[in-house]
This record gives sequence, C-alpha cells and structure tokens, in this order.
Amino acid sequence: MSESLVVPTMAEMLAEGKQPEVLFWVGCAGSFDDRAKKITKAFVRILNRTNVSFAVLGTEEGCTGDPAKRAGNEFLFQMQAMMNIEVLNAYEAKKIVTACPHCFNTLKNEYPELGGQYDVIHHTEFLKSLMDDGRLTVEGGQFKGKKITFHDPCYLGRANKVYEAPRDLIEKLDVELVEMKRSKANGLCCGAGGAQMFKDAEPGNKEVNVLRTEDALEVKPDIIAAGCPFCNTMLTDGIKHQEKEGQVKVMDIAELIANAQDL
Repeated sequence: MSESLVVPTMAEMLAEGKQPEVLFWVGCAGSFDDRAKKITKAFVRILNRTNVSFAVLGTEEGCTGDPAKRAGNEFLFQMQAMMNIEVLNAYEAKKIVTACPHCFNTLKNEYPELGGQYDVIHHTEFLKSLMDDGRLTVEGGQFKGKKITFHDPCYLGRANKVYEAPRDLIEKLDVELVEMKRSKANGLCCGAGGAQMFKDAEPGNKEVNVLRTEDALEVKPDIIAAGCPFCNTMLTDGIKHQEKEGQVKVMDIAELIANAQDL
C-alpha cells in the first residue's frame, strides 16, 4: 500500500486553469483526528485509483460551523459559514463530496440560505456512483464471508434519508450484511451528534455510545461499518468499554473498499 497520495488544492488547480470534477471537503475530523485521517487517506487512494479529478481547499478550509450551530451559537456558525462560502464561491465550486455527515448536512441544507448553493454528496453516495458508472470495481478480497453491520449516522440517515448507498457498497464486498434491531429510520445515535462530542456526559446509568455498541455486538459482527468519523470514534470507544478490542473492528466504508482493493 503506497502512501504517495496525490492531493491537489483548488489554488493549484486554478493556477493551471483547471476545474476539478469534485471538491473533496475534508472536515475538521478528517484533517486533525488521527483515526479520521486514515479515512481521509483511504478515500483519496480510491479517488487516485479511479482517476477522479478532485481538489481540496487545504488551509483555506474552515470548520463548517456545525458544532457551533448545534451548541446554539448561531452568530459563530454564520461567521464560519460565510467565510467558507466566500472561498467556495471564489473557486466556483459546484460539486462537493465529504466523508463527514455533519459537514454534508450543513453544506447541503444550511449553506444555501447564506448564499452557498452546491451539489453536496456523501462519500458513500459518490463511491456508489463511481461503481454504477463502472469506474470503481469492488470485490470482497480480505473481507469475503465476513459478517458486517452498518451503523447509520444520524446526519446521513434520518436527516438526509441516505440509507442504501452504504449498504450497496458493503454488499459488493461479498460479505454477510446483518442489520441491528435499531437501524435505518429507527437507528440510534452514537452519542456524538448535536455537538455532544465536545461536552461531558449528563447524569445517567449508561453512555449512549456504549448502548449503541451493545446493539451492534448483539448481531455478532466481525466489523462494524461506519460512514462518519464521529460515529467511528464513539463506536471504537464503545468496543474498548466492552473489552472487545481485537475481536471486532470499526471501519469506515472508504477503508473497507480501499483495503479490499489493496490500495
């Protein structure tokens, strides 16, 4: 697996007079969190392999403002959003793909009223479209015959009704896809949504992420698949809490595909 990733910036593209097919919005987690960086790299490896023309904003990308808005600081959210919109509009960005459902939801549903009109898609939807177009072939590889359950991120599933793309991708890996009792529209939050990721737990007898991990472990999976860096963190912590480390893995769908293809 080579780490020689090609990641052009929008500034470099503009200098060459080019407009990429998609702008890859990395997000704070994908940029700074060590675990989420692996998801970013896996997705870039797939983009490189499938010859997708893409670019990132690099240091010009700021937080979308999702945590500020969810925590009730509308003023800070609008400031962050307006700065991003100025940059995106200056580059004439049309299509944005992101591996973070929080960024996805904010860019797609909350930027338009502030002047940011873009075609925003989650990375699972984008990978599915590459597969449908024959640009990406997905085979089981090392995951053949494994039992995988998918945890629906709230901002991808219930907020935006994206349920099938991630599952279609998982099924292409020749695995056994098993559903938790609470899934799709009835899915349970991992506990990190609504800026909860950044605050202390409230009184109660069990953490939400532990409860959600129990849901997943009930179906006895080899791998819990996620489509969100925050869900990934919460479920990984849940696995540690249940002392199942080394027995059950938590992996993003981009990682599953990149690893299956040995990218």
